[in-house]
Amino acid sequence: MKYMLIMRATEEAYAGMADVDFGAMLETVGRYNDEMIRAGVLVAAEGLADAAEGVVVDYSAEPPVVTDGPYGETKELFGGFYILNVASKEEAVEWAKRSPMTGPGLKTEIRRVTTIDEFPQDNEWIRKERAWREATGQL
Repeated sequence: MKYMLIMRATEEAYAGMADVDFGAMLETVGRYNDEMIRAGVLVAAEGLADAAEGVVVDYSAEPPVVTDGPYGETKELFGGFYILNVASKEEAVEWAKRSPMTGPGLKTEIRRVTTIDEFPQDNEWIRKERAWREATGQL
């Protein structure tokens, strides 16, 4: 099963990380990533640019309203993610608990990634997506 570890932090937590030596942070996170690679569970991992560089598309109106970041009401920002291929949610939780990115204002949300097999296989669009995934080596 695949699980997404969504790395979230408050603005205060991000501000506190500004004083952390970038090289030391890369070393710490690199060791954690390497541990997951050696265990064969890491599928993908990416960080995100500052929320101020993003935009929000709000579908509450027609046409949708696009506003520049950062996100007005959000208390925690989504800063990056890991995709893990593990046997269970409990295993995903154990990997999250080993994260070196800890402290006040830092959290990891864990969500199962649904698979294409969970959708109706007789649907034309699911068949097309399955063919694309097979052609690109994703299945």
